[in-house]
Amino acid sequence: MALSHTAAPTLKQRLARLWPYFRSARLGIALAAVGTLIGALTEPLIPAFLQALLDKGFIDRGIPLWAVPAALLGLFGIRGLAGFVAQYALTYTASLGLLNLRRAMFERMNQAELSLFAQQNASKLSNTLVYEVQTGSTTLVNAFLSLTKDSLTLMALMGYLLYLNWKLTLIVLLLFPGLVWIMRVFSRRLYRLTQASQHATDDLAYVVEENVLAHRMVRLHGAQQQQGRRFDVLSVALRRLAMKSTVAQAAMTPLTQMLAAAALSAVISVALWQSSGSGVTVGGFVSFVTAMLMLVTPIRHLAEIAGPITRGLAALERGLALIEDTAAQSGGTLDPGRAQGHLALNDVWVRYEGDGPAALQGVSLAIEPGQVVALVGPSGSGKTTLANLLPRFVEPSSGQITLDQHPLANWDLQALRRQFAMVSQDVVMLNDSLAFNVALGQELDPVRVEHALRAANLGELLDRLPQGIHSTVGHNATELSGGQRQRLAIARALYKDAPILILDEATSALDNESERLVQDAIGRLMAGRTTIVIAHRLSTIEHADRVVVLAEGRIIEQGTHRELLQLDGLYARLHAHGGLTDNGDGT
Repeated sequence: MALSHTAAPTLKQRLARLWPYFRSARLGIALAAVGTLIGALTEPLIPAFLQALLDKGFIDRGIPLWAVPAALLGLFGIRGLAGFVAQYALTYTASLGLLNLRRAMFERMNQAELSLFAQQNASKLSNTLVYEVQTGSTTLVNAFLSLTKDSLTLMALMGYLLYLNWKLTLIVLLLFPGLVWIMRVFSRRLYRLTQASQHATDDLAYVVEENVLAHRMVRLHGAQQQQGRRFDVLSVALRRLAMKSTVAQAAMTPLTQMLAAAALSAVISVALWQSSGSGVTVGGFVSFVTAMLMLVTPIRHLAEIAGPITRGLAALERGLALIEDTAAQSGGTLDPGRAQGHLALNDVWVRYEGDGPAALQGVSLAIEPGQVVALVGPSGSGKTTLANLLPRFVEPSSGQITLDQHPLANWDLQALRRQFAMVSQDVVMLNDSLAFNVALGQELDPVRVEHALRAANLGELLDRLPQGIHSTVGHNATELSGGQRQRLAIARALYKDAPILILDEATSALDNESERLVQDAIGRLMAGRTTIVIAHRLSTIEHADRVVVLAEGRIIEQGTHRELLQLDGLYARLHAHGGLTDNGDGT
């Protein structure tokens, strides 16, 4: 019978998907393998070496007392060093693979088709990119290290026990007073590093969340690489903290083992000194008990190994799915420079769901360079959908849209979005300086930034800020008033100097003074640009070159403000019933 095409992938196939991200850490993998092998081989040597030393010491009494502790300390030193190298190399491998995977995920997220953000919310993307892949990487690599080391250790100890006296049953347990002190010192350092790592992880998650919520603005201004560098700085800092934590954690094991070796050496030395002349041999007894106790840990680890491997792979595969299953938004190669601003829609239909109602139905519209076109209509009539088609935030289900006679699909995405500036009622700002937000995605020119801010009527704010354009605006500029945030968005559009402007309810819900300042700034911004205005305010609409009235996804009226009032259609009814207002209270 033929194999099913939906058969679950094998473990080898699942690991092969991860290998490209861990390939650059081959040296770390090799060092971890060497350290693991040495550590596993030293496990049975410890009880065997003790047996030889004790038996020979009790019988011949020819071994100097200093030789026993020196030999044991040397053996435990090698074992501890091998363990330290293995754990450090393992963390190096896991953190470097994680860094590569995160970079690929973040890049794909910023280049993905916009349907990704409709299918997955910000918290889910943030959790996958920041937390899940980190947990999965660490868990999986640790699990495979444990699998290799404990398997080798178990086989070696079981083979050695065949040669020992099975009748010995006494369990010897040594407690070390210094162990508590070592644990306390290193635990405090690990606690501080863990807190720092948590804060760094929160900062990284915040950048991811900002880029998810501000994905349109980042794309419109071509700021993907800029945001990628911001993300990369925090990722590298988080990785450094992880390595510091590993040093503190890995150092505890060899130190406690050395302390145990010192105590054990002292006990054996005293026993040899007290037993002189007695002929009592204790080597076999100590060797057997030691080997038996050493079996407990690898057996327990092997019994529990399936869970960590499964959890680690599952977490990492969610990250891989974001890269492999999310298509990057495609574009053409056309980049003619600055556009003239001639837009045309020809029989455009938009359906957000294949069998759902159409948001736009057969819309045809031509907008000449420098023309101001106002889009008016009831809520849900398709105004915002039409505006979002232009920078390709929404794709038409059928029909064609052109810019300067070139289909939008032929334009390079970055080149296309350079032609548009957008100011909406939902202002999106990043938690950085005024200058950074104004020059988003472009080279920062302080003189141009200040000019744009003053042209947007933010000169008074700029003059009273201690750090001027370098002052931080806070999370989404919440430290500014609504009118100031709107004017800051206008300053960004002025700085970008795009030939086409989209105003989406840019003066909604502002008081009269704020509206006056915003309208004055908008007037400067619109000069010489092709402008598409979505608005309810009469003061914005009545000066448009053309008003386009939409209802249920169709254009039902076009003309100037006066022409449409004389037509006595939907526009006139909206105006008469308060749907178009001077105070912005319409719906």
